[in-house]
Amino acid sequence: MSAPRRVAILGGIRIPFCRNNTAYYDLGNLGLSTLVLGGLVEKFQLQGQTLGEVAMGAVLKHSSDFNLAREATLSSGLSPYTPGITITRACGTGLDALITVANKIALGQIEAGIGGGSDTTSDVPIAVNKKLRRRLLDLNRARSLGERIKAALKGFSFGEFKPEFPGVAEPRTGKSMGQSCEDMAKQWQIPREAQDQLAFESHQKAAAAYARGFYSDLVMPIRGLERDNILRPDTSLEKLATLKPAFDKRSGKGTLTAGNSTNLSDGASAALLSSEDWAKANGKEIQAYLVDAQVAAVDFVGGDGLLMAPAWAVAQLLKRNNLKLQDFDFYEIHEAFAAQVLCTLKAWESEEFCKTKLGLDGALGSIDRSKLNVVGSSLALGHPFAATGARIVATAAKLLKEKGQGRALISICTAGGMGVAAIVER
Repeated sequence: MSAPRRVAILGGIRIPFCRNNTAYYDLGNLGLSTLVLGGLVEKFQLQGQTLGEVAMGAVLKHSSDFNLAREATLSSGLSPYTPGITITRACGTGLDALITVANKIALGQIEAGIGGGSDTTSDVPIAVNKKLRRRLLDLNRARSLGERIKAALKGFSFGEFKPEFPGVAEPRTGKSMGQSCEDMAKQWQIPREAQDQLAFESHQKAAAAYARGFYSDLVMPIRGLERDNILRPDTSLEKLATLKPAFDKRSGKGTLTAGNSTNLSDGASAALLSSEDWAKANGKEIQAYLVDAQVAAVDFVGGDGLLMAPAWAVAQLLKRNNLKLQDFDFYEIHEAFAAQVLCTLKAWESEEFCKTKLGLDGALGSIDRSKLNVVGSSLALGHPFAATGARIVATAAKLLKEKGQGRALISICTAGGMGVAAIVER
């Protein structure tokens, strides 16, 4: 087998991220994914072209979206001979989709592909009650009139008509992601003021990035929107301080609020990857390279923080690439909650944690905070779960293009106690 090839990032695009039940309330994941793929095809003039793969995903999707990536591809303007694969790893879905495409390019299986994702919390999959579902299946299985009557009437109650909504709690702990992160904030002693400060800075950085035109070619206008409607450039620390705890409302010690946590949002994003030869042959500029990636998981039932897995993923990634945590020009750490980012940074600074949990000789150390999420992140822009990964990769690639050289570290936490990390270089 030949040596792995370099994987080029040619760029990405997204639609503005929106609060749920606003601009995209009537669009499902297929509509969102089709919009963003169509935008990417237009941006890179890919109409009618056959690519090696389109990998897309969504976290909250209907059963009819089982073939989401392929169906969106068929409506995108790409050749119908372009295959599609639908994947899911909670909030890491978009990054994992790009890793899937990148690995195929690196191995020479394909020359170019698209990765990304979408999510909507305005059009969530509402299912029939489990008891009613079982009754309907039993009716379908019945072969005689007597069996049908028995299946229809046995143990019947009107409560069966109560619908089931998507779960927000971890099945193994019964805690929501916010409740779990609240536990992390207490464990790592992350004060409310530090969380609000990080949220405030995210909004300020994102507003400044929009003002200087950074997002002009990364965000495609749609439905009269030119930027994310989550962004609040006029927010202040004083306003953030007035918000009440969102997840620990009774103890008087809750620090996570609606202001320092991501809200429910809708959106989609995608990025184009290729081999160097394909980029040259098709006249496409290479912005940066996706160098390596790592996925890790933690025992959150046994006491590890639910959203702490990126600490492990980054440590493993650094070791394999013989890099230090400080060897980066940009740090794109997904802001699921301000507390999650701050817990991770504090863990890397802890010698005890790095020795006992990560198996290192000492602490990874601190980062230069001026290099963290320099154009804003999820707290300001929004977090449609599966759309965050491609947003971050496209952002990192453009930052490195602007700088002319350098290296970016990407880190995304996910439900289920997992984390995805990646290195982007130019």
